[in-house]
Amino acid sequence: MPRPGVLAVWLALIAAIAVPVVVAGFSPYLAWRSSIYIAAGFAGVIGLGLLLVQPLLAARMLPGLTAMNSRMVHRWVGIALIAMIALHVGGLWITSPPDVVDALLFRSPTPFSAWGVAAMWAAFAAVVLAALRSRLGWRFRLWRLAHASLALVTILGTVVHALLIEGAMETVTKATLCGLVLFACVRALIRLQVWDVKPRG
Repeated sequence: MPRPGVLAVWLALIAAIAVPVVVAGFSPYLAWRSSIYIAAGFAGVIGLGLLLVQPLLAARMLPGLTAMNSRMVHRWVGIALIAMIALHVGGLWITSPPDVVDALLFRSPTPFSAWGVAAMWAAFAAVVLAALRSRLGWRFRLWRLAHASLALVTILGTVVHALLIEGAMETVTKATLCGLVLFACVRALIRLQVWDVKPRG
């Protein structure tokens, strides 16, 4: 059995992600919405939750996982995050194609759209960079800086996107989750010292 401290960390992490999702399920904003629209919205909420996990895994800050397991789970969570983004955008496309086109072309009148689109492209770029890591031939620290920079854009864009939207997510739980995501990101960047690109000598 895991030690109490390890179990407490994992339970806290699960709660930080699950509580906003559950609370959003009782939102009055969901009334009269189509099932596709609701699914797209919750894909976005879950995606925000996954952004809390990713930096913790990258910096190996989750107890009970070896370095190899952290990397493997980080990879799979990244794939899940891309899937949530695709479901989020795809569902919104089905329910309102003109709005999605305007957002993708950065001509939407709603400020949150541009932040969400920027975060989406940064996330896609981060995944492509990860997939091409062995082919690029970059030094690890340089690659890590590029990957972390794209991840930072993804996180900042997503947090601003979420905070600007008045939707299903309840204000306090949304702000709390966004704060935790930002804290985990900053903590991971400091722990990994991603700005240090000097080759070890």
